[in-house]
Amino acid sequence: MNTYAYIGPFTELLPMDALSLKGGLREESLKVLHHQGILVKDGTILEIDDHSRLISKAREVGAEITIIDIPVVALPGFIDCHTHICFSGSRAGDYALRNAGSTYLEISKAGGGIWDTVTKTRQASEEELTLGIVARAEKHLAQGVTTMEVKSGYGLQVEEELKMLRAIRNARASLSVDLVSTCLAAHMLPRDFKGSRKEYLEVLGEELLPKIKAEGLSKRVDAFIEEGAFSPSDIIPYFKKARALCFDITVHADQFTTGGSQVAIDYQAISADHLEASTSKEIAALGSSNVVAVALPGASLGLGCGFAPARDLLDAGASLAIASDHNPGSAPMGQLLTQAAILGAMQKLNTAEVFAGITFRAAAALNLHDRGVLAKGKLADLVLFPTSDHREILYHQGSLQPMYTIKRGKVIYPKPKA
Repeated sequence: MNTYAYIGPFTELLPMDALSLKGGLREESLKVLHHQGILVKDGTILEIDDHSRLISKAREVGAEITIIDIPVVALPGFIDCHTHICFSGSRAGDYALRNAGSTYLEISKAGGGIWDTVTKTRQASEEELTLGIVARAEKHLAQGVTTMEVKSGYGLQVEEELKMLRAIRNARASLSVDLVSTCLAAHMLPRDFKGSRKEYLEVLGEELLPKIKAEGLSKRVDAFIEEGAFSPSDIIPYFKKARALCFDITVHADQFTTGGSQVAIDYQAISADHLEASTSKEIAALGSSNVVAVALPGASLGLGCGFAPARDLLDAGASLAIASDHNPGSAPMGQLLTQAAILGAMQKLNTAEVFAGITFRAAAALNLHDRGVLAKGKLADLVLFPTSDHREILYHQGSLQPMYTIKRGKVIYPKPKA
């Protein structure tokens, strides 16, 4: 039996369709529709049309009708394509040390950084990790995020990585937000591993990846290519194994030093994320590739370093997505819209480019093609803001919060009353 829903009218609706996946966008290319409604069938958009006409059709098919009686702007539900919200513990001490002058790498070498979170995450049960994911994901939901990626990478042992990925799967079952899991077991060489980087990656490729595939825990593999983690030459055999097992590849690339983005290009990764250290050489190469460049302004804010060269990447022809990098160490803020607005101001990205970066271009970074725009046949994922002018959303830099978050045509924030 078909299930219909109707939502409207919207003072402004930004479908975000018919925009290029790559390169810069003109402000005037941002299509704005007025007084529209959306008719939903079985969670996907059946039709978008003038409210006065479409509501009659909605009544004819017996749709559940939600009337919006104040001025609102409708956008596709936001997509956060890079997070680390499966973890335990806090790194407030690291943050204080950084602000006192210590560097990220110095803190890591002294026992802080990623290894501190690894220790605490290993101590946590699968249930505890699941509850933490749910709590953090619900905060993102309240900020308009309807799809988010979640990485492992704080287990760094076969069973501990599986524990994290199972916790992500468990959280997915109790959330309205869609969670996309990624295996980041190649986050760093664990300090308790008695062997080389090569040997650790061989264990991941021979033992962990087949188990992930057998349990259906993830379709994506990530690696941190950086000083103190893994070099390009270290990671190549691992990526070959991941590719042979039909995993999508994504890369933590060019955060402090370059090299990772070229590996992403060479191995046809879906995305290269971070890119704060990318130079004109890497920018040009990314612009000529099909790899989505993912800027993570939350890491720049948390570490007190420069932003990814978002403007230059767009001008070079790259597809630019923006994600929160929500994690306990370098990016604890977890506010996607605030970060995107700040990045736009610092890098001179126009409204179309920022919104594209957290909707359909972020969907492309997750290899998802059924969301990120409001169009017939796409998921009815929306975020509604209480304003009559879409420009107010970035102008307030995150302080203008959504009125409703809608997933597959159903209001999921605020939670419906029982």
